[in-house]
Amino acid sequence: MLIPHRTSDVEENVLPPDYQRILAAVRQAAGPVMARQAGEMLGVDVNIRSKLEPLRGKLVRLVDRGWLRKLPDGRFTTRL
Repeated sequence: MLIPHRTSDVEENVLPPDYQRILAAVRQAAGPVMARQAGEMLGVDVNIRSKLEPLRGKLVRLVDRGWLRKLPDGRFTTRL
């Protein structure tokens, strides 16, 4: 699954549906969120590590591609 880098000519709708849901959840949060909080918003069983870690990986992938920003304390937020 290819996650494109964010550029001015790439729209969010080119992302796979799971990634679109993650972006929407982070946007709806009152502020920066930890992976666990994002998981709770998305209905992931955050008490099971094997469910939470793939979500964390997707969040990091969105950071690497410029869709999200990761703060020094490990929380995720939208780009400015």
